[in-house]
Amino acid sequence: TRMQSLNPDPKAHYTSVYGALKKIIRTEGFWRPLRGLNVMMMGAGPAHAMYFACYENMKRTLNAVFHHQGNSHLANGIAGSMATLLHDAVMNPAEVVKQRMQMYNSPHRSALSCIRTVWGTEGLGAFYRSYTTQLTMNIPFQSIHFITYEFLQEQINPYRGYNPQSHIISGGLAGALAAAATTPLDVCKTLLNTQENMALNLANISGRLSGMANAFRTVYQLNGLPGYFKGVQARVIYQMPSTAISWSVYEFFKYFLTKHKLENRTPY
Repeated sequence: TRMQSLNPDPKAHYTSVYGALKKIIRTEGFWRPLRGLNVMMMGAGPAHAMYFACYENMKRTLNAVFHHQGNSHLANGIAGSMATLLHDAVMNPAEVVKQRMQMYNSPHRSALSCIRTVWGTEGLGAFYRSYTTQLTMNIPFQSIHFITYEFLQEQINPYRGYNPQSHIISGGLAGALAAAATTPLDVCKTLLNTQENMALNLANISGRLSGMANAFRTVYQLNGLPGYFKGVQARVIYQMPSTAISWSVYEFFKYFLTKHKLENRTPY
């Protein structure tokens, strides 16, 4: 969030991920990088439950339609896209609150006060202002993510048994590739979520910025093409372990809860 800021405060200029983390801890306190953690934890449980449940069901159904035997990349991509619709409906408001709390010199000291302030001053719509942008980013992100994960699993774990190492490697590489490819959309989403005042003033925008097209235009106006890749390193560093952990934990619980059925599982 900090590194994607288009026109940051002079005290919030960062040249690298490590440098940013060190500077934030030194000037704002040890716990500052964890601001917004509680609201993300509250949203992550139900969001990921719907996400994986929808993905597994859609994948099975679509594989039967598209590819009667084996694994269809098209089915995996569509299943990932459908799962994203449910996931983002829950996570988008949490992401808005998290990013507002993460901004430099944020006036919000808690998730609850942030929710109250945003609701009172901007209304319910503020929590979904970036929803279409989030979907526009996450549908290609999750399509690339799931297709890459399933492809890598075919290569290093073709019988799809429980193999923690393969899940970690496949999940990490899939997340890194998807994160790098969709960074421009994430920069636009961050701008819509935070409504960065200094950047909007510089672009002569009064009121609230809305719509992905307007966000794309504003990013280019302020920072040119390099602006679309602000924070790409941080995004890859964040997503790679995140997706590796997510897949390995998910695959473990799937194995643990259904191990009596493993003998009858199809290769995909």
